[in-house]
Amino acid sequence: MIRRTTDLGPAAREAFDAIIDVRSPAEFAEDHIPGAINLPVLDDAQRAMVGTTYIQTSKFLARRAGAAMVARNIADHLEGALADRDGSFQPLVYCWRGGQRSGAMVTVMDQVGWPVTLLEGGYQTWRRQVVAGLYDAPPTLRIVLIDGPTGCGKTEILKRLSAHGIQTLDLEGLANHRGSLFGAMPGGQPSQKAFESRLFDAIQRLDPTRPVVVEAESSRVGERTVPPGLWAAMGTARVITLSAPLAARARHIVETYIEIAADPDRLDRALSRLPRHHAKATITEWRAMATRGEIEPLAARLMEAHYDPAYARTSDRRDRTALGTVALTTLDADDQTRAAAAIAGMVGEESRP
Repeated sequence: MIRRTTDLGPAAREAFDAIIDVRSPAEFAEDHIPGAINLPVLDDAQRAMVGTTYIQTSKFLARRAGAAMVARNIADHLEGALADRDGSFQPLVYCWRGGQRSGAMVTVMDQVGWPVTLLEGGYQTWRRQVVAGLYDAPPTLRIVLIDGPTGCGKTEILKRLSAHGIQTLDLEGLANHRGSLFGAMPGGQPSQKAFESRLFDAIQRLDPTRPVVVEAESSRVGERTVPPGLWAAMGTARVITLSAPLAARARHIVETYIEIAADPDRLDRALSRLPRHHAKATITEWRAMATRGEIEPLAARLMEAHYDPAYARTSDRRDRTALGTVALTTLDADDQTRAAAAIAGMVGEESRP
C-alpha cells in the first residue's frame, strides 16, 4: 500500500531509509531536500525530448516514449542503486509536484513489496515550507554573534563550540564560501534555493529556547543572500568580539587560505577585483607582492588597508549589545580552544533566565 505524507520535519525525514528524488539531474542540482539521493526516472536529455515531442508532435507519442524510458530507467535503478535493499526498505519518493514521475516509481516499488511513501505535492511541498520558514514567518532565534576583524579565527572557533554543547549556525559552511573576496571554496556555491534549503534544515534542528552562535557576516555570503528576517535578527543580536595581533592574524589567514596562496593566478584574479577606491598603484604593488610570493606581508597589508577599515566602518554603524571580548594571542590550536571555552562560558551565562 502506498503511503502519502507532507510531513518533512527532521524527525519525519530521518524515519525513512532513503529519500529518493526522481527528477532529472539538473533539477536535483538546483535544489533538493537535504539528504536526498537522485534516481531520475528521466535524465535531462530524455526530459527535454519528451517535452519537445509533447508540444510539437503528439501528446500520445510523448507519453508512450516517456513511459518506455521511465520503465527502463526504473529497471536500471532496481538492478543498480537499489539492488542491495531488502524487503524492509522504507523510502520516501518525490518529483516536482508529486505527479507522474514519482507516481511511476512508487507504483513499481509498491509492487516489489517495499513500504513506500509518496511526498504529496513533491519538491514544491518542500519549497513552500522553506519559503514559509525563512521568509513568511522568519524563525525566532536567540542569536549571539561572534565578531572581530579579519583573521581572528571566527570560523574555526565557531566549529569548536559544539564540543561545549553550544548551538551554532555555520552560514559559511552552508553557503560553501568563506565570505570574503578570497573566500571561494572547492565545489563552488550551491544555488540560492539550495542554500536556503540547507539553512532551513539547519534551523529546524535548533532548539529555539537556547542561544545559537553565528559568525558575523554581511547580508551576502559570497553570491548567496541571507534571508532578510535572519539578517535583521543578526543585526540586533548580542555580540562577543574577538581580537588578535595583526601579525598573528596575517599568519592565520595564510594558513587558512593556503590553496589560494599556492595558486598565483587565482590570487591575482582576486586582487584585481578589489574595490576601485584603492589607488591603482597600491593594487599594482599588492599584485607584485603576490607574484614575488610575499604572501604573509601581503595579508597584513590587505588587513591594514582594506579589511580592518571596512570592519571599523561597519562596527560604528551597528547598535548591538556587547557580551564581552575574547583576546587571542597566537591563534594556534590551543589559543582557539581557550577562546572557544571562554565564549561557551559567556553563552552559558546568556542561557540562564
